[in-house]
Amino acid sequence: MSGQVWVSLISLGGVVLGGMLSYLVQHRTQLSAERAEQQRQQHTLSEARRAERHALLERFIEVAAEAERSAFSRPADFDDNHPWYLKTQDVMNRLWVAERLIRVQFPLPVHDAARAYFLDLNRTVWHGLPEGESVRDYLEDNRLTFLDAAREVMTEPATVN
Repeated sequence: MSGQVWVSLISLGGVVLGGMLSYLVQHRTQLSAERAEQQRQQHTLSEARRAERHALLERFIEVAAEAERSAFSRPADFDDNHPWYLKTQDVMNRLWVAERLIRVQFPLPVHDAARAYFLDLNRTVWHGLPEGESVRDYLEDNRLTFLDAAREVMTEPATVN
């Protein structure tokens, strides 16, 4: 073969090799960019889920506080038309919904604690407590158990479930 053919073949080989290297670099760069975008989307989703959970906890705690106030102000006698009953019925319905949403958004230990607190509140609001028992003391253990379980979940690193 003549020298020009060898030069042409070497030149062609260089072009092919350069093209392959260029393709590999572009492909790796594209994969890296896609992976970074996927991580960004996962982080955004995790933060959105965390914000949802925070709002739900705030809602549950707020309505539970209203229910506790209803338990403290429970009249000795009331009927279905009593203003306390009407207001309390609305509060307890909202608490029931918030408790169910806790089950949807949180791990079961948090829901179990919320459920126990809800049941204590429900019992205290509608049936009262024996004479001499304190509403605050009766509700304290399950309230704190719920708050501790919620805090534990909220302080964990954000993950997409």
